[in-house]
Amino acid sequence: MSKNKILVADDESRMRKLIKDYLVREDYEVVEAENGEQALDMFYMDSDISLIILDVMMPKVDGFAVLKEIRETSSIPVLMLTAKGEENDVLNGFELGADEYINKPFSPKILMARVNAVLRRSSDDSLGKKVVEAGGIQLDVDAHVATNDGNPVELSVKEFELLYYFINNEGIALSREKILNHVWDYDYFGDARTIDTHVKKLRSKLDDKGNYIKTIWGMGYKFEVDAKV
Repeated sequence: MSKNKILVADDESRMRKLIKDYLVREDYEVVEAENGEQALDMFYMDSDISLIILDVMMPKVDGFAVLKEIRETSSIPVLMLTAKGEENDVLNGFELGADEYINKPFSPKILMARVNAVLRRSSDDSLGKKVVEAGGIQLDVDAHVATNDGNPVELSVKEFELLYYFINNEGIALSREKILNHVWDYDYFGDARTIDTHVKKLRSKLDDKGNYIKTIWGMGYKFEVDAKV
């Protein structure tokens, strides 16, 4: 089996080396980009890249612009790095389709845990049943394709996993903590509002059927098909 290839895009050479060293120890193949423009070039040229670790503050093209362009054509997992740690930056990244967000400085062990979790959850075998459907929404896990009444819906990896989890727990009230533990697949140290951001994006992409995702105030969410939709 070939190694998973990860693109590390950061303008700091020492940071790239640190990340690369830990990834190589975990038996990943690593390619590097020193700015956003180079990151996009490498993404378009290399179809074997499995995940992108993307710094926000880079010259030529910043990480947000890179992510936005990638999301126009691909649902490849993207893990964002930032030195700012400001809430608006984190929410902006998730709004644009980031799958994970880590603030600098970070623990390399935590970074590796998140990389492993994202790749594990994005693999076909990790999601179990291959096709699920509810109220006209269908998810094909093998093809990583979502459709709404037969029309394709472009979802990021994390949005796909969240919708999959909702459908498989239709009618069950789910706390934010439970959603984090199951969808993010590890002890998540960020704010639970991460879920709210992803739910907002899902509702928008599902059009009227976004109403299937009900808010339970003070607790979390419940996916429930509404016959009127």
